[in-house]
Amino acid sequence: MIGNRITHRTADGVRIPGTWRHAFIRNGGHYFLTDLFIYADGLVDCWGLVTVEEFEEKLRTGWVATSLPDGAEASAHGLADWKFSEPQSWITADLLVAEVRDTIDQLNGRPDSTGRCLAVVDAFLADRTEENRAAARTAFLAVPESQRRYALGDMDSKDRPLRVLVAGPGGRTYLRADPPVTQEDHDSALAYFEERARRRAERSTHVPTDGPAAAHAPAVKLYHSYPNKPVADPGKLGLRNDYPAPITVGRTSYPSVAHAYWALSVARPETGAAIAAADTSAAARSLAADAPRREGWEHARTAVMTGLLRAKYDQHAELAEILMATDDATVIYDDMNSAFWGDNAGRGRNWTGRLLELVRSELHARRAGIPGL
Repeated sequence: MIGNRITHRTADGVRIPGTWRHAFIRNGGHYFLTDLFIYADGLVDCWGLVTVEEFEEKLRTGWVATSLPDGAEASAHGLADWKFSEPQSWITADLLVAEVRDTIDQLNGRPDSTGRCLAVVDAFLADRTEENRAAARTAFLAVPESQRRYALGDMDSKDRPLRVLVAGPGGRTYLRADPPVTQEDHDSALAYFEERARRRAERSTHVPTDGPAAAHAPAVKLYHSYPNKPVADPGKLGLRNDYPAPITVGRTSYPSVAHAYWALSVARPETGAAIAAADTSAAARSLAADAPRREGWEHARTAVMTGLLRAKYDQHAELAEILMATDDATVIYDDMNSAFWGDNAGRGRNWTGRLLELVRSELHARRAGIPGL
C-alpha cells in the first residue's frame, strides 16, 4: 500500500514515517474526499490523530465512510463538489482496517498479512501435508481481499498460483467464478512456486555491481555546539565547522571553516577581514548577519563550503582520519542557525552533512589511489 506515497510527522523531535491513501469523511451529512494518513507509531490521521482501535470506531460510526449513498453531497476542498449517482464502493470497513494494520506493519519493517501468508506457504512447500495446506489457506484468506492479487508481486499471474495451491486438487478457491482445481492446475502451481524459489535464490546471492544502496555503518550525528578551543582528542567535535582548526584559503588564514565561510559571504572586503579576526565563530556569524551578502551568494554557497571543507581536511590530517573513521555512515549535522546547513530533527536540508560525506569519499578515493582524484 505504501508505494511511493511517503510522508512523515515530527513528534517530540522524532521523525515518524508514514504514508497516505484517499478516503471519505462524513461530517454533518456531507462527504469530504480527503487523505487518510497512517504512521509507523500506529496513529491514523482522519482529521485528528487516533489509534487503530479509535479508527475502527470512526468507521463504525460512519465518520470515515466506506459506503456512499446515492444522492449524497460530496466535495474535495478547493477543487469541486458533486452528488453521488449510483456510487460503487470498492472497499469495506473491515478491509480498510485490515489494510491500515498491514500498512503499519510495513512502515515498521515487520511482515504484514501477505508476508505472514507467504511464510506459511513456504512451510507447506517444505512439508506438503494437508494440515500445512489448511494453515496456508487460512493465512491466505487473512490477507485483505483487495490485496490478494498483489501477494506474489506478479501482475501477470496475479494470485492464481497461490489460490490454486492452497485450495488443492478438487478444492475451490475463494473466487466463485473459479472452477474446481484439477491435478493439472495444482501441478502447474507447484511448478510456478519452484521456479519462483529458484529466482529468489539467485537474487539472494546477487551482489550489486556498484556496492550497497545504503550505508552499513550507524548514522553519525554532529550536535550543535560552540567549540572555542582546540583539544588534544576532539573526536567527532572536530568535524564541526566551528571547531577551531585554522585553514588557509589563498593568502588568508581563518580560525575555522565557519570564520572563512562568513568572511567570504560578505560584499565588503573590510567586513570580511573583521570576520576573519573575530574571537569566536559565533562572533563571526554575528558580524556577517549585519552586513550585505555578496551578489549571487545563495547560488554559490554550497560550492564555497565544499572548497572550505576540502581545505580543512587537507590541512589537518588528524581531522581527516576522524572523518574517514565514520566509514560510510550518514552524517547528520545539527545547526540551530540554519535549516539549509543543518538536519535539525528532520526539518532541515542537512547540506553540511552531505558535503562531509562527499569530502570523506574523496579522502577514501585518494587513499585508495584511484587515478584522477
